[in-house]
Amino acid sequence: MNSSKLAIIGILLFLLAVLTFNAFFIVGQTEQALVLRFGKPVNIINAPGAEDGPGLKFKMPFVDSVEMFDKRVLVFNGEPMTVILKDKDRLIVDAFVTYRIKNPLQFYQAVRSERIMSMRLESILEKSLRDVLGRETLKTLLSDKRVLIMHDIRDNVFRLASGKAVAGEKVEAPIPEEAIETEDLPEELVKTVSKEGFGIEVVDVRIMRTDLPKETGDAIYNRMRSDRQKVAEKYRAEGQRESQIIRSEADKQRTIMLAEAKKQAETIRGEGDGAATKIFAEAFGKDEDFFDFYRTMQAYRESLDKDDTTLILSPNNEFLKYIERNR
Repeated sequence: MNSSKLAIIGILLFLLAVLTFNAFFIVGQTEQALVLRFGKPVNIINAPGAEDGPGLKFKMPFVDSVEMFDKRVLVFNGEPMTVILKDKDRLIVDAFVTYRIKNPLQFYQAVRSERIMSMRLESILEKSLRDVLGRETLKTLLSDKRVLIMHDIRDNVFRLASGKAVAGEKVEAPIPEEAIETEDLPEELVKTVSKEGFGIEVVDVRIMRTDLPKETGDAIYNRMRSDRQKVAEKYRAEGQRESQIIRSEADKQRTIMLAEAKKQAETIRGEGDGAATKIFAEAFGKDEDFFDFYRTMQAYRESLDKDDTTLILSPNNEFLKYIERNR
């Protein structure tokens, strides 16, 4: 075998390899493929409603091209945007949208790629946030109504992404009618193609974070601080009033209790003095000398109780009668 035959065989093998490489492609479990022949769709693989599943697939070499799309839930993170609320306050909102490509053909004809879809979603998300939040105040957003507001934002994104009108607005179909080429597709796939929407299914819309611009935040915080101070002063004044009422009532009860106690003490003391007087009178009546002696001894004890007591009396003074008697 000469060198020319080897060269021909090599070229043939190379062409066969290139032909084989261009004739087969692999569709993974998480992918869906759109097969185009000279730019016209001829088959959809591993998409909802498609008969072909994932695996090794054949296409016409150099004639057919394949567009791959992710079958999983995709996430679009929008850029933080400033929204003007109903009360003229500004709010920085950071939100995201989760979606999946439901119809690869419709998606391809409407936006071609995920990058352009992200641009469309950013516009839709911004419009929905401005329309819904622009009707609300900051106080409302901080109340329990925020759940309903979030539902309104999500519904707006759903409708705009599906090409339906929102609040009476006319939304133009993103796919021109003449651009929908379905003549080479199976009938069951033709039924899924619509001239409205982007061929996606919006799963959810969430707000990750909300914040206030610095200048707006300072003004709102000062206003909130002033409102809280007014409430605190009101509560403090009410507390002082209640304190005065309680203190006055306590003082009143204390005065009444002391008066009652003093009255009872005077009554008991009077009764005791009366009883003592009666006892002294009875004792005096029984033995006058002993009673005189007892009272004189009490007078000595009270008068001469201290060591430095000095009394200057006449020797015949009646007060010293018992002392003189015992000398």
